[in-house]
Amino acid sequence: MKRKRGGFENLILRYLILLLVGLPNLGIFYVIFTPLTLYPVYFLLSIFFDVSLIGNVMLIERCFSIELIDACIAGSAYYLLTILNLSTPNIKIPKRIKMLLWAFAAFLFINILRILLLGLLSISESPLFNFTHEFFWYFVSIVMVIGIWFAEVKLFKIKDIPFYSDLKVLHKKSFMKK
Repeated sequence: MKRKRGGFENLILRYLILLLVGLPNLGIFYVIFTPLTLYPVYFLLSIFFDVSLIGNVMLIERCFSIELIDACIAGSAYYLLTILNLSTPNIKIPKRIKMLLWAFAAFLFINILRILLLGLLSISESPLFNFTHEFFWYFVSIVMVIGIWFAEVKLFKIKDIPFYSDLKVLHKKSFMKK
């Protein structure tokens, strides 16, 4: 008789993957998304300005420099999207992969636009740069991740709730059940 795989084994595997991905200081996200963020921003800025690229620093018109540090790449946002995805049960692997790719692509696109906007504000020496940068840092980044997750839930018709649905299953199988 073929044993149905799922339930507890699936839960352990999903959370083990989350732990392994997060352990090396989110390094995997920075390795993947630094070039995917840096080069499009460099390309878009080079349409309008003379831009040189040295490592993660863009030298613009030989006067301004923009350095994309890890916070700009937002590895923690990609990790949060991964957490939301993997902590949601009852999603088949192909659908889960599509969801992750969609979420990563959406965040990457928005992040590139954000960095481009901030770069243009910096180059133009706009007095709004500091306010806009902090506003994006403290507020918009959180809203972006939440918005992408809610769009993902609607687009992919997700019924379960991250963490909570797993906790319900664990409680149902535990000795604490009445």
